[in-house]
Amino acid sequence: MALYRLLDAATALSNDERITRLFTLVPGSDFGVDVFSAIESIGGRTVPWVEACSGSYDLVLAASPKGDLHLLRGKHVLLPHGAGYNKSIPGEGSDSASGLDAAFLNREAGGVPIALHAVAHPDQVARIAAADQRAADRAEVIGDPTLERFLASRPLRDQYRTALDTGPRTLVALASTWGAESLLRRHPDLPGELAARLPYDEYQLALIVHPNEQSLLGGYELTQRLASALDAGMVLAGTHEEWASVLIAADALVTDHGSAALYYCATDDRPVVSLYGDGAELIPGSPMHSLLHHIPRLASADALKEALRAYRPGSGRCAVHQAFAHQGRALSLLRTALYTLLDLTPPAHGSPPRPLSMPRPADRTPTAFDVDADAVGHHLHVTRRPAGMGVPGHHLAVEHGVASERLVRSAGLLYRRPVPASDSWSALAWTADDWARHALSAYPGCRSAAAILSPGLLLFRTRGHDHPYAVQVEPWREGGRVVRMDPAAAASAVHAWFLARTRRGACPARLKSVIGDRTFGVTVRPATHSEAMATL
Repeated sequence: MALYRLLDAATALSNDERITRLFTLVPGSDFGVDVFSAIESIGGRTVPWVEACSGSYDLVLAASPKGDLHLLRGKHVLLPHGAGYNKSIPGEGSDSASGLDAAFLNREAGGVPIALHAVAHPDQVARIAAADQRAADRAEVIGDPTLERFLASRPLRDQYRTALDTGPRTLVALASTWGAESLLRRHPDLPGELAARLPYDEYQLALIVHPNEQSLLGGYELTQRLASALDAGMVLAGTHEEWASVLIAADALVTDHGSAALYYCATDDRPVVSLYGDGAELIPGSPMHSLLHHIPRLASADALKEALRAYRPGSGRCAVHQAFAHQGRALSLLRTALYTLLDLTPPAHGSPPRPLSMPRPADRTPTAFDVDADAVGHHLHVTRRPAGMGVPGHHLAVEHGVASERLVRSAGLLYRRPVPASDSWSALAWTADDWARHALSAYPGCRSAAAILSPGLLLFRTRGHDHPYAVQVEPWREGGRVVRMDPAAAASAVHAWFLARTRRGACPARLKSVIGDRTFGVTVRPATHSEAMATL
């Protein structure tokens, strides 16, 4: 986390060829394994610690006072490595917030004390003064450069949601800090429990894990622990920038006592609920203490919807005002402070806060669903959940060619999505109706087969019918926007309709497919020759 705070702050020194930016790692951190690879990924130049200690610098910018930082010669500027001082960590001084141990705050670099404590709010100056008045005398309120990037990125929210493949779903983010009282340590099963309970077409899950925890476990170990939730389509946000863009994209947040929730609340007023209680790390009177006091507490995965409904708009406003001053001005104020220490005139045009990069979508998506379907006349209520995570539903819908053979052989409905077009002479392709015939022949336990031709059109075959059907799916209009349903969900609706019919009725038929609180028009009619012969 400290590295990424520094990168956000370093923008204050952009557009200046007089300044050379170097990186070094203070020895002794338990979480430094991934630091050098992160620096390499941005193209930064690193200096070995021994070499760094032998040099002299015009400015040393750090986001943590710990370790042998004082061995670096130069004017030291210290930034908080989170949104305020919210946590106490065992071993960092009696009743001291993380980063406020006086033994660290007053270490002198080459006989010179820290030149500037750049903090985000006047209350943080008071916290430093409580730890050591001499350090507080060198503190200045400049705001939070990381928050500046959040504010600059708000207009990109729709683009972030598109990048995440969120669509019309409610994006629920889970934020876990690091340590024994974090969400993942205390509630390791929560991601999987939510993935099993929340309807897939209505909700999307994303998990934000503190960089320290990711570094401690390693990416492989973390993904193994989260395997079921990841298989169900949960997004695991990257530690650099992605965590922030996911928070901007989110519709709701489940948080522990980590400060990521304060950035979420500062960006927009959206529901947030707490999963923290009975811990010793949270500092009374801190911004996170204020936030957790005013928001609903999540009792269990089953109670998420109820907890989100209990959120009162404006509940996070007090905590945000307690954490962040000078909103929209932090980078400019930091720039002025740093160039004053450098005794340089700033360039005429400084760089504005950079918008956050686009997040990546989930690495995995479900290939099979347990589907609950309720057909009442021409109204079909469909709820899909990733297969194998709960009780079986009305039918099992499985994606042919992607899911395991075990799931395919158990399917009541098989569906196939289009494959990317190929110009190769050796590429083989099914026609839609030939594939549907093949699927029903090869898998006797399968009742229906649906070939997805486009977002609004499917070729559908069901046993006992001599000809294929075309299924046309109409979009839902909401607030001036067009919302589309997953064609595979439409296939499940039509499959349920055919199973519920006691006798063959006339086609075409107009159906209403209800997913959550949205109703999509679905037309079932005999397929044309060109639709049946469309290639997949």
